[in-house]
This record gives sequence, C-alpha cells and structure tokens, in this order.
Amino acid sequence: MLPLQQRGHSRAMHAAKRGHALNSPLSSRDVNCATAASPGYEVTRAERVEVSLRRLFAPGAMDEFKREAMSTKSLTRRETVLALLSGAAATTAVPAFAQQAEWRQSYDSGARNAVARSHTPMLSPESLQATEAAIVAYRDLAARGGWQPIQLGDKMAVGSKGPGVVALRQRLIITGDLDANAGNSNVYDSYVEAGVRNFQARVGLSTTGAINRATIAALNVPIERRIRQLETNVVRLRSWSGNLGGRYVVANIPAAMVETVENGVVATRHAAGVGKIDRQSPLLSTKIPEVNFNPTWTVPASIIRKDLIPKMRKEPSYLTENKIRIIGPSGEIAPERVNWNSDEATRYTFRQDPGGEFNSLGFVRINIPSPHGVYMHDTPAKGIFGDDFRFVSSGCMRVQNVRDYIGWLLKETPGWDRAKIDATIASGERVNARISNPVPCYWVYVTAWATPDGGVQFRDDIYNKDGLGPAPVASLQTEQDI
Repeated sequence: MLPLQQRGHSRAMHAAKRGHALNSPLSSRDVNCATAASPGYEVTRAERVEVSLRRLFAPGAMDEFKREAMSTKSLTRRETVLALLSGAAATTAVPAFAQQAEWRQSYDSGARNAVARSHTPMLSPESLQATEAAIVAYRDLAARGGWQPIQLGDKMAVGSKGPGVVALRQRLIITGDLDANAGNSNVYDSYVEAGVRNFQARVGLSTTGAINRATIAALNVPIERRIRQLETNVVRLRSWSGNLGGRYVVANIPAAMVETVENGVVATRHAAGVGKIDRQSPLLSTKIPEVNFNPTWTVPASIIRKDLIPKMRKEPSYLTENKIRIIGPSGEIAPERVNWNSDEATRYTFRQDPGGEFNSLGFVRINIPSPHGVYMHDTPAKGIFGDDFRFVSSGCMRVQNVRDYIGWLLKETPGWDRAKIDATIASGERVNARISNPVPCYWVYVTAWATPDGGVQFRDDIYNKDGLGPAPVASLQTEQDI
C-alpha cells in the first residue's frame, strides 16, 4: 500500500486528469495531499475556495464525499469537516459593505482585526442549502468525536505560551478556523490570532483575536447543542426561502444585526441595538414607508412607568437636563409639580425635543407600521455598537451608521441623495421623507445559519426561543470583561 502522501498525490493527479472532462476541480483533500507530497505543487487561496464551493454543492457531492470518507481510514475528523465546510476563514473578495465606515469607527478594533464577511443574504436559497449541508457535516463531525471543552486562561493574546495554546490550535483546526499547516506550537502567534478572529466572527463576538471569557464560553459550547441549533433554524430559514423582494431589509434579532439586500446581494450591514430579554423586539413582516428627520420622541407609557418615574425619584433634574417636556391637558407642566411617588406621571405625555446629540432617537427615525408600536432609529449612544451584548432597548431597534442605511432606503426616491440627507440633518428641521417604493422589512429570529463560502454562523439564543436552555455567552454579560 502506498504511503499516505503518495496515495494523496496519486489521487490528486488522477483528479487533475479527469477535471477537464467533468469540469470538476480537485477536492479539498486532493489539494492538501498533493501540496504536501509535492512542494512545487502550489495552490492559490482562490483555488481552494473554488474547490470548496464546487465540491460542496456539486450534484451528489455529499454522498460521494461520505463514501470516500468511510473508505479511507486516514481521513481525519478535520479533513472531513473542512472538506464539507472549507472556507470559514476565506472569501475570494471583500464585499463592498465591508468597507463601510461602521467597521472603522473609533470603538472598533480597526482594519487589522477585520474579517471578510459573506455577501450572501442570510435569508436566501443559497444560505438555506449551505445550512442543510452544515447539518450533515456537523453530524458527521459529532460521530467522529466532535470537540471537547478546553481549559484556557481568561485572557490570552499574541505572545502567550503554554499547553493551552496547543489545545486552542486543535480546537480551531477542528472547525476550520485555523489551517492544520499552522503547526502545533505552544506559542500564541499570528496564525492563532487570525484563527481566533475567524471564530469570533462566526459567533458574533468582537474580532479582537484575543481570548476572553466570552470566546472561551463560545468555544466550549458542545457540538450537540450546535447541531440542534442548526436543525431548529433550518426550519426558520425554509419559511423565509420565498421571494422577499428585489430590495428588502432583514433585522436578525439574536445577531443584533441589520442587512439591506438588493438583487440577491447584501448591500450594507449595520450593527443594531435590540430589545432586552424582558422587553423583547417582536417578529414582524412589514414595509418601511417613511423616514423622519430630526424627530421628537414621545416616551412610551411602559418606559414612563418602568424607567422615568424611578429615575425622577433619584435624579429630579433628569427631565430638564435631557430636554424632556411634560405635556398635560392644559399645556406644559413643570417637573416639580408632579408627585413622583405616585402614578400621576402616567396620565401625562412626555416629549423630548429634537436634537441628535441628546434625543433618544438621534437624528433619524425609520417608521415601521406594526401593531407593536416599534420602529428603527438612530441613537446618540453610539458606543453600544462596539459591544458584544447589544440587547439594550425596550423593543425598538437602534441602527449603526444610520445615514448609510437611510441613504440606501431613499436611493430610489427622487430628490433624496446623500447631500440632501446630510443637509436635512444639519438643518435641525423636522422633515418627513416618503419612500417612493416602500421597502419590505423583516424582523426575524435566527441563531444559526451557514453561507456558501463554508462559514457556519452561531448566535446566542437570547430570548430562549430555541428551547436549549440559558445562552452561554449572554450569561456573562453582567461581568465587567466578557
């Protein structure tokens, strides 16, 4: 029997010979084996991605690969899952939305920590097919042993040393976040840093490339839970696999993320602040008809009861400092005339003056007709968009880089180019812009999905809609450093 490298090389050469006839490039394993056997045999990153995509989605590819896997004892757990899911850490090009200002704001780590994001919409036939394939791959990986919990220091970064780094390397290799060729050194080097960033991007954490408690918690989520997440969410994805429109908005609540989609491609992505666990953002399907510039904010009754009254008991100057007026039947009422130790305040209207620097809606509100009374808006507290835990609102949704967002919403509305948007905001005047063709908008709840580049995404089940128990990362959110 030929040694492993020679067998891999022979298979690679055979595949190369049949490639022209079948229009099928080498498999991921063929490429890896051929490269290892012949130092002069070089394969580009783009070729590896092409191999992954064609291999994964070719007719009958899954069955063919599984037969090959079962017949080859030397096929490792890593080779199995990578051949099915290869590409978690790679794409052929950085999409346009990755260049957005939102990834370059001061509270972001900067270009060094950027991870290329798929341009495939989460709600699409392509993502559905990739998620179905991911279920097969993760089941296969589980049958081969999956991964085990690893013990790491609460904080690790480039330069750290020890056996924990070796265990981290192996854990990242299993799920394709780190290439096995990166070695098994006990030093936390740039390869490990890049692998950790890839993993963090797949679970919705800040891509710092450093280990913290949140990253450890995500690494140690059992594979059985990940499989159940995929199985639960593939049903949700199927329910959204129809025609959603040529232009539409998707807000994924557990990901705290907004996508704008045009002609089947993600146009922009925006981090979002969504509803708290006890004030959840609702699921909805609606259309966005209007953008309100420099809006006032009328405080909802629930916030008056839960927040404003307790706040005024502690800080009597709060309303004045935040330019919130109390309106009664006969006009404006001074705060000191209200009995804050009773429910008197619930009988009045509380309205905050326009002003993006202090108004809770920022410079813009995006109107959304719904029975829940929720909408999307800007915020003066933009620092939340740099947080991993963005479940901070009373049900409405705060949108990062809102000017880019409304620019996309209004792009087909005559007279509303970016210059007009900026000038309207700067004027401070209250202006309503009706959208020529109201844009479909979907607020959904998806905690696991995959993309055709092989990346498998997971998010905490923050509202416990998957029924799998407490969310492992979110349970750390009360701690200072997660």
